[in-house]
Amino acid sequence: MHVPLRKSICIAASAAIAFLAIDTTYGQAAKVTSDPPSFDNLPSPEFAGVKNKSFKPLNWLEIEAKLNITLSPMPRSKTCEKMSIKWYIAVKNPEKSKGFLLLTKTIDHVNLPLGEDVYCSIFLSPASLRRISGTDNAGKNAVELVGYEVLINGEKVAEGTNKSKPGWWNTASEGISRSETVPLLSKSETPFRDMWWDRYPEISVERR
Repeated sequence: MHVPLRKSICIAASAAIAFLAIDTTYGQAAKVTSDPPSFDNLPSPEFAGVKNKSFKPLNWLEIEAKLNITLSPMPRSKTCEKMSIKWYIAVKNPEKSKGFLLLTKTIDHVNLPLGEDVYCSIFLSPASLRRISGTDNAGKNAVELVGYEVLINGEKVAEGTNKSKPGWWNTASEGISRSETVPLLSKSETPFRDMWWDRYPEISVERR
């Protein structure tokens, strides 16, 4: 089945789909509601209190998804101990006039508050954006498709995409090939790691 690919990102995308799963560790039902991924261009930050050097801040691409987790029955801690999110990003192949590269990364989050909105994110660096687009001003236009899966105790409880149907990343297509040549970065791997701290759930030390 061929996956339709277009030249620009449509942010007003299909809604994410939430599922129910069983938390086999604690015998609790887990439910996650989620939104389609959103995009933001963030210039490289400059920090006060250090010697500044002359440079032109370039844009990072942040891709973010809003989640809300509930467990039934509610634990006394009102906390989800661990959740994993698998990201799937399709970008134009810089080495070919046709075709796309599928970039993937799994991030483990810990100590997520229940019943509150939390935001999970993935980043493409300025160098990666330049490599796949040939320009320093590519931003979200360098990305074709974005999808994610949310797992609790290994069970998929939600998934979302910016367009097309959820699960497109599992569909065989001659136009998409998996690649590790362009790295996806967690927030803790970027200069934004200590910024907006309470907006994002903690990342497991094992994944840093």
